[in-house]
Order: sequence, then C-alpha cells, then structure tokens
Amino acid sequence: MAADDKALKNSIQMKLEQSGEYERLKTELRQKLIDSGWRDELKEYTMELIRSKGDTQMTVEALTQEITPRGRATVSDDIKAELLQRIRTFVEENA
Repeated sequence: MAADDKALKNSIQMKLEQSGEYERLKTELRQKLIDSGWRDELKEYTMELIRSKGDTQMTVEALTQEITPRGRATVSDDIKAELLQRIRTFVEENA
C-alpha cells in the first residue's frame, strides 16, 4: 500500500472512530454476518479444522492464520458492497 493510500485510510478510520460511526458499522456488520449464516459456517469450519488437526496441535495464532483468509473470502459480495457504500457516503458527507 502506498504511503498516501495508507494515510488516507488512517484518516478515514480516525474520523469513523471519532464520530461513533465505526462502532455503528461494526455492530451492523456483525448482525448481517450472523443473519446471513456466515458466522455459523465459519464456526463449523473452525470446529472441523480443530477436529482434523487436533486441539493440542493448534495454537490460537495458527488457528487464526488458517481461518482468517477463509472468513474474508466468504463474506458475501452484497455485504461488502453495502459496507463500502456506507463508508463512501460517510466520507462524502464529512469531507
């Protein structure tokens, strides 16, 4: 990520947090993920992974590294698009 992009991202993040919008978006996203079944699917995948590899061999860090890419990849495009649109709207209204 270029330095300018990183600075812009950090600026947007800070404005979202200061306004309270970050928490609202996070709460809404969490509920959408639960409603869509994403959370249950990822939980089941995680349990299968633990069963297949054995819980004594899996550290929290290793488990996180295994499930994070799948978790990100399986969020529906509709949810991603809606979240991105909400952030864009926030930026436009607060520019």
